[in-house]
Amino acid sequence: MSQESLTGAIFLLLNISLHVVFVVRVLLRPHREPASRIAWVVVIVAVPLLGILAYLFFGETNIGRRRVARLRESIARLPGWNDAAAESVIWQREDIPQRYMHLFQAGQTINGFAPVGGNRGHLLPDSNATIDAIVADIDAAQNHVHLLFYIWLTDHNGCKVIEALKRAAARGVTCRAMADDLGSRSMIGSKHWRAMREAGVLLAVALPVGNPVFRLLIGRIDLRNHRKIIVIDNQITYCGSQNCADPEFQVKAKYAPWVDAMIRFEGPVARQNQYLFTSDWMAETNEDISGLLREPISETESGFPAQVIGTGPTVRYSAMPEMFETLIYAARRELVITTPYYVPDESMQAALCASAYRGVETTIIFPARNDSWIVGAASRSYYSDLLAAGVRIFEYEGGLLHTKSLTIDGEISLIGSANMDRRSFELNFENNILFYDQALTGELRQRQDSYIASSRIVAAEMVESWSWQHRLCNNAIAMFGPVL
Repeated sequence: MSQESLTGAIFLLLNISLHVVFVVRVLLRPHREPASRIAWVVVIVAVPLLGILAYLFFGETNIGRRRVARLRESIARLPGWNDAAAESVIWQREDIPQRYMHLFQAGQTINGFAPVGGNRGHLLPDSNATIDAIVADIDAAQNHVHLLFYIWLTDHNGCKVIEALKRAAARGVTCRAMADDLGSRSMIGSKHWRAMREAGVLLAVALPVGNPVFRLLIGRIDLRNHRKIIVIDNQITYCGSQNCADPEFQVKAKYAPWVDAMIRFEGPVARQNQYLFTSDWMAETNEDISGLLREPISETESGFPAQVIGTGPTVRYSAMPEMFETLIYAARRELVITTPYYVPDESMQAALCASAYRGVETTIIFPARNDSWIVGAASRSYYSDLLAAGVRIFEYEGGLLHTKSLTIDGEISLIGSANMDRRSFELNFENNILFYDQALTGELRQRQDSYIASSRIVAAEMVESWSWQHRLCNNAIAMFGPVL
């Protein structure tokens, strides 16, 4: 055998061995569905070397051992929810009908937060009104203001919040603001970020990227803090889908307006959002603010029960999809969902189909134009089975529908930052609020109806008329849903 042949044989053997090692690693990886294993095996085998690199960078839920340790350490330093707040919380078991108790019990297993009563809430009219309400609350703050956004832009609304924070800091209110390093990179690198720091606003960067090449070696860049949290004076909080930006959303203006929904809550549930903010803040800074969680919760007038559900790579695997599926199976008359990104696993898709099959009027609303054509194509691959089961599908045409909402039987609602895709379910840090209240659910239900009024209905005939090339593209992309 010639030297060249020997070298080639050795290289081939090493190449095969390397691929076998990574295929075995995929098969041994815990908390992975068979579909995900198959998808990654196909990528590794079909695209030599590049498939291995893709798996190293994006194949495992890894934000770095040190970062995980800091997050868990910060959570361990927080007082237990029951220790800190149980005696102060106004909540009676009869506040929640027995038929819904299991929903809140499921939610409690995620963060340890029991449902808390005495809350009030108001659905804000639109994105600009939400920013105006946040600014007004910052201007009225007496003790502290905490903000966390995935995307914070240097546009009109983004700067309005900046100026409000500077005014509050100037009058002695402690202001802490955090933004995700990838989603808010333009803000963090801007003069506005420096101006806030100079004005006395305490700032932190969530999941800093640092050197991208080095960062890829110690953890994934695309695992982000996708939360949207505002907490003011331990009494007021906001929850929903909106980032700190104009609805025109200058970074993706061709899909504008961004259509979001945010609810302003007052009451003990604000303390639970405070827990999430505090754990994130303490993981990224050296400041211990856990004392805020030991302060007595102010007594409130009678109100509805609510519960914060926060998930991420350091929380129990599959916590958020379990919550969604539990809610879907709880519907008896009506289920309405809005989500911009739908890349479900098999059990999520089956839950929606089962809802319609058992006679529940099941409706799901997507944007007609998605800012991610890959996700849009993957979503449409599921239309046929959903329609066959009797699910009503609408595509919103008034902009990019970014609202993440779920209502059940006009009584139970879930609102927050989590999409119905694997990124929200397995990778990103998310925050939602589950609540039982007919009046506020009615407001949210009316908002969902307004989306339907600006949507086109997707008929089975339309899906059947798609060309084979169109269906092939959608199905091929959806096949790789587990790696998206």
